[in-house]
Amino acid sequence: MTTLTKHRRLALIDMGTNTFHLLIVELPEPRHLEPVVLMRTKVGVKLGEGGISNGEIAPAAYTRALHTLAAFQEEIELHQVTEVRATATSAVRVARNGADLVEDIFDQTGIKVDIIAGDREAELIAKGIRQAVPLGDAPHLLMDIGGGSVEFIIADAHRTFWKQSFEIGAQRLLDKFFTHDPLSEADIKAEQNYLAEVLAPLTSAIHQYQPVGLVGASGTFDTLCDLQAARTGHPELVGKAEPATFISYESFKTSYHQLLTLNHAGRLALPGMTPLRADMIVVACVLIDSVLNAYNFRSITASAYALKEGLLSEMLAQ
Repeated sequence: MTTLTKHRRLALIDMGTNTFHLLIVELPEPRHLEPVVLMRTKVGVKLGEGGISNGEIAPAAYTRALHTLAAFQEEIELHQVTEVRATATSAVRVARNGADLVEDIFDQTGIKVDIIAGDREAELIAKGIRQAVPLGDAPHLLMDIGGGSVEFIIADAHRTFWKQSFEIGAQRLLDKFFTHDPLSEADIKAEQNYLAEVLAPLTSAIHQYQPVGLVGASGTFDTLCDLQAARTGHPELVGKAEPATFISYESFKTSYHQLLTLNHAGRLALPGMTPLRADMIVVACVLIDSVLNAYNFRSITASAYALKEGLLSEMLAQ
């Protein structure tokens, strides 16, 4: 008589400040085989909209979060998931009503959400990036721009030398500096001056560890890949990035110039642009440009993998 082995199915939820991600994978036997992706989806929840700079999740965003987790729970049940891991980052971490949201999610869906600290977020992001980008033995600067926080990590393929989470995510920068559309020269200069001051610890770490390249993860870098693919005659790659995508300095500058000179409607009309990022990408690219120029990086490697893939790799290693 043959005994059927029930496969282990994992659901990983990343509740970011802008976007909620759901990744469902099945672990085949034997264990050394690669997990099979059953579902990968994301929803633009905009959890930080209307409240993150005041330390609160606004009522409309709170409702969107609950609806999204309810929809995720339906998919989890449909796929007969055996284990769920959900993490929440900056918006929930700093909001006065963040713990209330986590409690309501559990009451309404049964999903237990783990609010993770910035250091833990950076650790998982580094593990995720290593699954996509061959870092080798040389230190690289890893950069993940979320809506609430930005994680910087200096790491190679095996070691993490330094990491820090800064509460300067794209929604926060948008609230603080997006006073004209398109951005005025004064807006850009004000953001650059602010970043130079806030990122002083990063500057010290760069001087100490001398990273040889910049690797970017998450939404803004995904969109830069899509803009590049559409502009260079590869529309089939929009929304379907490889694990690692090369963005030259010139390609970034072309995108950056477009984003700075167009208004909201013009940016939205760019092939490869998503409505969720049409405004936030502008202030995020001021940040990327500042990093490229301040630390003399001449290209970007964009990683399609970040926090949830890092969590998956950690779970597989257990």
